[in-house]
Amino acid sequence: MKELVEVIAKALVDHPDQVEVTEKAEGRNVTLELHVGEGDMGKVIGKQGRTAKAIRAVVKAASSKGNQRVDVEIV
Repeated sequence: MKELVEVIAKALVDHPDQVEVTEKAEGRNVTLELHVGEGDMGKVIGKQGRTAKAIRAVVKAASSKGNQRVDVEIV
């Protein structure tokens, strides 16, 4: 999942070298924290959070095959 979020975020931003994804696992719950450059935050969130919601939906669909719950936080 970490790689999936990283690939999506790098495709959206102007500075893909500043994209960083950290993973925190707690039992069946996994939290992915997405860090981007200062000017790229708006591109990852999108208008009214639509892009962020879409990223979360894709990750949720991809994680449904495994027996995990994956959350994406944009930091």
